[in-house]
Amino acid sequence: MPLHTWANANRCYEHKQYRNGLKFCKQILGNPKFSEHGETLAMKGLTLNCLGKKEEAYELVRRGLRNDLKSHVCWHVYGLLQRSDKKYDEAIKCYRNALKWDKDNLQILRDLSLLQIQMRDLEGYRETRYQLLQLRPAQRASWIGYAVAYHLLEDFEMAAKIVEEFRKTQQTSPDKVDYEYSELLLYQNQVLREAGLYKEALEHLDNYEKQICDKLAVEETRGELLLELDRPDDACEVYRRLQERNPENWAYYQGLEKALNPGSVEDRQKIYEDFWIKFPKGLVLRRLPLNFLTGEKFCQCLDSYLRMNFSKGCPPVFTTLKSLYSDRDKVAIIEELVVGYETCLKTFRMFSKNDDGKEEPPTTLLWVQYFLAQHFDFIDQPSLALEYIDTAIDSTPTLIELFLIKAKIYKHTGNIKEAVRWMDEAQSLDTADRFINSKCAKYMLKAGLVKEAEDMCSKFTREGTSAVENLNEMQCMWFQTECALSYKAMNKFGEALKKCHEIERHFVEITDDQFDFHTYCMRKMTLRSYVDLLKLEDVLRQHPFYYKTAQTAIQIYLELHDRPLTADNKESQADAENLTDKELKKMRNKQRRAQKKAQLEEEKKKNAEKEKQLKNQKRKKEDDDEEIGGPKEELIPDRLAKAENPLEEAVKLLIPLKNLVRNKIETHLLAFEIYFRKEKYLLMLQSIKRAVTIEPSNPWLHQCLVRFFKGVLESADLAESVRMVLKQEISRLFGESNPQSFNKNYLSQHSSSIPHRLAAAKMMVYLEPLSDKMACEIATALDESLSGRSLQICTQVLEALHDGQLGEGQQKAAEAYRIACHKMYPYSLAFMPPGYQDNNAKISANGDLSAGEHDEVAHEM
Repeated sequence: MPLHTWANANRCYEHKQYRNGLKFCKQILGNPKFSEHGETLAMKGLTLNCLGKKEEAYELVRRGLRNDLKSHVCWHVYGLLQRSDKKYDEAIKCYRNALKWDKDNLQILRDLSLLQIQMRDLEGYRETRYQLLQLRPAQRASWIGYAVAYHLLEDFEMAAKIVEEFRKTQQTSPDKVDYEYSELLLYQNQVLREAGLYKEALEHLDNYEKQICDKLAVEETRGELLLELDRPDDACEVYRRLQERNPENWAYYQGLEKALNPGSVEDRQKIYEDFWIKFPKGLVLRRLPLNFLTGEKFCQCLDSYLRMNFSKGCPPVFTTLKSLYSDRDKVAIIEELVVGYETCLKTFRMFSKNDDGKEEPPTTLLWVQYFLAQHFDFIDQPSLALEYIDTAIDSTPTLIELFLIKAKIYKHTGNIKEAVRWMDEAQSLDTADRFINSKCAKYMLKAGLVKEAEDMCSKFTREGTSAVENLNEMQCMWFQTECALSYKAMNKFGEALKKCHEIERHFVEITDDQFDFHTYCMRKMTLRSYVDLLKLEDVLRQHPFYYKTAQTAIQIYLELHDRPLTADNKESQADAENLTDKELKKMRNKQRRAQKKAQLEEEKKKNAEKEKQLKNQKRKKEDDDEEIGGPKEELIPDRLAKAENPLEEAVKLLIPLKNLVRNKIETHLLAFEIYFRKEKYLLMLQSIKRAVTIEPSNPWLHQCLVRFFKGVLESADLAESVRMVLKQEISRLFGESNPQSFNKNYLSQHSSSIPHRLAAAKMMVYLEPLSDKMACEIATALDESLSGRSLQICTQVLEALHDGQLGEGQQKAAEAYRIACHKMYPYSLAFMPPGYQDNNAKISANGDLSAGEHDEVAHEM
């Protein structure tokens, strides 16, 4: 075989000249002597894989491997193919087989180490890095990789020794600024701290301080170490220096408090009072004492803090005080103080009539009203909140923040349509503001206006592509999450699942993106960030975006399991049964218009897709060869909504939550809902036992417990060993002889809480359908003495009445309950009288609203 031809094929692959590489492979295989040459067949397969011909590639590589099982090249290539398909475990096996025939091959060892760290096979990673260190002891990456392996295995002392040995080999002048050497020193210090060697870490910091570029990190680390070593006086000096540098950093004050260890509230306050003189314009040093002060002292400190903020015109002042609202006494003081400001500013243009200073500018009153609107909104007094914000808007109708808060107040009252109207008004005041644009789009999605939200976002997305595609490409997860929730509310489960799976793919991509950093961080010496990245990736699916998405998708799959979609018009048929002739005609006209619109949209999409494909064909491939594994499977809403086994799909999304979000009760209750439908009693038991340890009186958990109890008693086909385990656990969990008495006991324990009463009422009907009248009375009680009353809970009660969860034929009770709730929550759309929706105007872009929905609400008030 001509070796230069093989070398040329290999070079073409490395330089991504795949078509030229194929020519050289064909040239070798065209020779009858080498038509079955294993390594050339494998190389041809690898090249074809990079061109997207996956099946042909696998066939050629397997054929090559059969012809030459002892070739490390064939095994390596097969591993690269498996890696491109993200079958990392299989790829590791292939690399290990390759090393049997060429144990010192550097490239295979490097590829193997990358996969091992990606899969967190830390023991294997350490062994591979040790082999690389033996083969290339002069290379920096060999030492660093070996040290990182020990660090991740939490053998910190060994990691510190390896880094120290490597550091000794680095010839660096003490006066020379070398960023990479500086990062190495900071990493070494981090390892020493994690090993608990605080004294050694401090000495290390003192010795190499001049050679570390990040002076701020040095000072912050020194402060932490001095606290750990119980040297409070030295720590005080460090934190005072840091405060000189940045007096608005909360952490420095907390560090100083730990160092000074004040014995009383007065001593603690004294620390901050000293800084008030030193930094007269500082805000953080006036805000922090509010956390621990009470009574008159709290009032004085708050007065000083609020006056500064209101005079300066600081919009986020309410946000900074929100954490104090868990204390009722502090809330009362805040309200009394700020209402007093508003009265005095209106009359005297001063914060207090006793003030001997200059008059405040008119804007001060504006910010006080802005604060009061947020305050009354937060404590659930929307009428007062709207009164204050309307007054502020009348005085300054061009301030965007005012419209933003007014929209937020309407959202909290349950009137999302009015909220959208005011948010759109805010957006129209500054169309170049991306934040307001995003907020407006988010509100539109909450109101079910998906198309309008897409149009709103298109103002800031790339031209030439649709907004949805661009937002997906940019991994804009807040938009996709809200889209999924919006589609779910409209019962468009296919579209909702599509958005959920798009977000899930983003998390897969983020995980795969680690590959780019395994070698880069070793080369650039950004080791602290690298270790932080690996730790973040380990718990990536704890992120609220993933949790919210998985929760939404699981709920949809449960719904699809309970009520599978058999025909496209199933929902409309169900709705049609409850409508009058006039309403039915109106609905069908609406459906026809929607169908026409959908067809036009589909045609547009197809044309755009064709154009996109043409562009993609012309575009040069820039991705790494192993990452080019052909196009991703297209997410088709109809196919997703008609999944063969919805419960299995739900389990796939549940597994990361069970591993990473065990501290949330919803995780275990969702698990129960899945296993209840699969009739897996031991897994149900596991879920409810975990949930009981988190919040034993949770209303949703109570419903799960009752259903589990009843299910076990009624199940006839359980194995004897399983039945014995369940019997023991039931007596331990319930201690009652039957589900009915357990439910009654729960109701008597929580008779003053509306959410708990609702859960008990639902279970009453579930266990005894004839008890619906009593259940309805229990759930719909709205006495002042009952706790837990909120807009959300009342909406759930009304939904339960409509859905038949509190018994069939509860229309009269539902209407009576709606009227009662409407008096308490007059702005909420959920409790508006029938026909109210039809009279409302439609929202169009930039605040043009024809009919007066706002006037209608105001009239009702």
